[in-house]
Amino acid sequence: MANANGKAGTGVSDKVSEKANPEANEATEIAGNIIYHAKYSPHFSPLKFGPEQALYATAESLRDRLIQLWNETYLHFHKVDPKQTYYLSMEYLQGRALTNAIGNLDLKGPYADALRKLGYELEEIAEQEKDAALGNGGLGRLASCFLDSMATLNLPAWGYGLRYRHGLFKQLITKKGQEEVAEDWLEKFSPWEIVRHDVVFPVRFFGHVQINPDGSRKWVGGDVVQALAYDVPIPGFKTKNTISLRLWEAKARAVDLDLFQFNEGEYELAAQLHSRAQQICTVLYPGDATENGKFLRLKQQFFLCSASLQDIISRFNERSTGEGSRKWSEFPSKVAVQMNDTHPTLAIPELMRLLMDDNGLGWDEAWDVTSKTVAYTNHTVLPEALEKWSQSLMWKLLPRHMEIIEEIDKRFVQTIRSTRVDLEDKLSSLSILDHNPQKPVVRMANLCVVSSHTVNGVAQLHSDILKDELFADYVSIWPNKFQNKTNGITPRRWLRFCSPELSDIITKWLKTDKWITDLDLLTGLRQFADNEELQSEWASAKAANKQRLAQYIERVTGVSIDTNSLFDIQVKRIHEYKRQLMNILGVIYRFKKLKEMKPEERKKTTPRTVMIGGKAFATYTNAKRIVKLVSDVGDVVNSDPEVNEYLKVVFVPNYNVTVAEMLIPGSELSQHISTAGMEASGTSNMKFALNGCLIIGTLDGANVEIREEIGEENFFLFGATADQVPRLRKEREDGLFKPDPRFEEAKQFAKSGVFGTYDYGPLLDSLEGNTGYGRGDYFLVGYDFASYMDAQAKVDEAYKDRKRWLKMSIMSTAGSGKFSSDRTIAQYAKEIWNIAACPVP
Repeated sequence: MANANGKAGTGVSDKVSEKANPEANEATEIAGNIIYHAKYSPHFSPLKFGPEQALYATAESLRDRLIQLWNETYLHFHKVDPKQTYYLSMEYLQGRALTNAIGNLDLKGPYADALRKLGYELEEIAEQEKDAALGNGGLGRLASCFLDSMATLNLPAWGYGLRYRHGLFKQLITKKGQEEVAEDWLEKFSPWEIVRHDVVFPVRFFGHVQINPDGSRKWVGGDVVQALAYDVPIPGFKTKNTISLRLWEAKARAVDLDLFQFNEGEYELAAQLHSRAQQICTVLYPGDATENGKFLRLKQQFFLCSASLQDIISRFNERSTGEGSRKWSEFPSKVAVQMNDTHPTLAIPELMRLLMDDNGLGWDEAWDVTSKTVAYTNHTVLPEALEKWSQSLMWKLLPRHMEIIEEIDKRFVQTIRSTRVDLEDKLSSLSILDHNPQKPVVRMANLCVVSSHTVNGVAQLHSDILKDELFADYVSIWPNKFQNKTNGITPRRWLRFCSPELSDIITKWLKTDKWITDLDLLTGLRQFADNEELQSEWASAKAANKQRLAQYIERVTGVSIDTNSLFDIQVKRIHEYKRQLMNILGVIYRFKKLKEMKPEERKKTTPRTVMIGGKAFATYTNAKRIVKLVSDVGDVVNSDPEVNEYLKVVFVPNYNVTVAEMLIPGSELSQHISTAGMEASGTSNMKFALNGCLIIGTLDGANVEIREEIGEENFFLFGATADQVPRLRKEREDGLFKPDPRFEEAKQFAKSGVFGTYDYGPLLDSLEGNTGYGRGDYFLVGYDFASYMDAQAKVDEAYKDRKRWLKMSIMSTAGSGKFSSDRTIAQYAKEIWNIAACPVP
């Protein structure tokens, strides 16, 4: 076998003898286990041991340990039989697993030494790993942080998702702007997943409802595909507990291939069920502009819910005692199902169907079990994101579920009519089924609220908006159903592992590393915020992170950036409410002013590198125009010899977890500038604040709580507040808006052709006029622009005072303790799921 230098038969195999050793802790043993896997778990021809081969062999050596810990955890849970939580999410944004697993198992040193014995650096091998493409944005990354915290807190919990082969998409930035190509993370294979050939469940689509002679109902006919389980082990930090993210793959059976048709040359027809099954897990969020696209999205959602619930019920029944089957009334005391947003809403009618049709329960008993088992997390107040499915589509695809949803709705309406006459005129908006003759739909959020025992928002402001506005009438019916659970992030991935220099400094000054699992200890940094020695160490750690980031930016974009400039970063999904457009208009204004200055005036300005990144949904035209505008502005600014010493603009392509782990530690200013009341929480704001990055932002989502925790003097605030927004929109409609001259100047300059020939008219027109579809500046970019530019001027001044800036940075980290996902998950466990820690002894 060739070593790192490519010399077959020398080096690697001479220095290290291969030996299977799942429990290896010491470098030589680990190296032996890696070589064992390179030889005996081969995926490549035997004469190679390049970086890619080293990655897979290293991952498999680590997977040995994870499987052992997972087996111990699973057996322990089986023996103790605690209540368990099952977390259903359409997305998980896992990122790379190698460095995270090594870090959580506290094996970074031994693995680094082992790989050196084999001629490699750990960092080089980690770079070979592709991000798991199972998510898109904050929703998926939150789910992944939650899994890390569940494992770390020793909670009996599982994640359920889908095994998307091609993710959302890989983003390329070309002269045309954003282009999408399929993700290739499974082009070879993932070394982390373990296929469970014994865990397979049938999932039906279409068909009809058969009424039996005894009056019972059964869903029959249609297409039946198979859900096959793949487990990804999730290790906790410095604990034996290792839980599972179970991902479902859709398959058809061999008997579903029509050999007669195939041999007649009708290949597509013969394999149509195989083809339809394969489509289910091809991509995340397939376009739904067509009826086929809508069917596919709904299939994905139901496939996740049905497979997961069949698995949960099977696990519940496994525990039946010698005295016979478990009572179904015990189900809610053993099972908690959490729906992450409305995508898994079909878990409600599917659990009802499984209980009634497959297990013989009556309606009342099935409803009692279901409504005590499921809980719902709301993640948005945006109308387009509150899912509504066409009733006719649902009747075709899921006829039995529509019967059940109709019955839930009928009983809910009857209850309101008999107990809350005052709400009768509100029933048209409270009911689950909207019978608007033009477009009859099923309102998924309403179904979740009516059926769940608990509904939670994800930041205090967001939960208040849910209770006071979106779900106010439901609150009057069920005042105790609604809670807040402010989101959090795992401090392991988002500080300890991605910024080791800063972590070591924190540990040194706090005289403990316990902050990694007790983030509130960070408040101990406050007493040292003015200490010159700490400030000096802090500055050098930030400088190292900036240097790493600058090298990365040059490698992927070709743009060379000045590490002495202020690194100003906005990375998140591209969406008009997140207002990347305001950011780039501010940059355009800054560029224009720099061009107008004399050279000696420019020297007095604060040099700035503005980085913007994020994916625009493939069919979201205005979001894609924003990407194009940022890219075009960067091309002009970065090649302007008068200005590029003082301003650079970079669009960072293909934003994902790994890119975030580079950007966030190197950032000094981060923009979280959504229209107030529109961002449910945000979690990247927490990651930036934890890493000592200062925030310029509105009072939206978790920004409100971050500002409270770190101190308002350490937060650059601007913009309208959530309660002002409706009035400001009304004033705009009435023609009362008076734009700031800087706003008009920036727009005119953007339209002037200085940034190329692309027509930005349709994008900038969204900021014009007072009313109308796609006009009237719904997201208040114009109104907030003046205070935004004033806040940016304050940033420029603050950055010139290095001592003040460093103190603010330290205070930002020191105030971030509340935003640990450990705190969030501990609250879910106690206040929603009613589960307790179950540590493996």
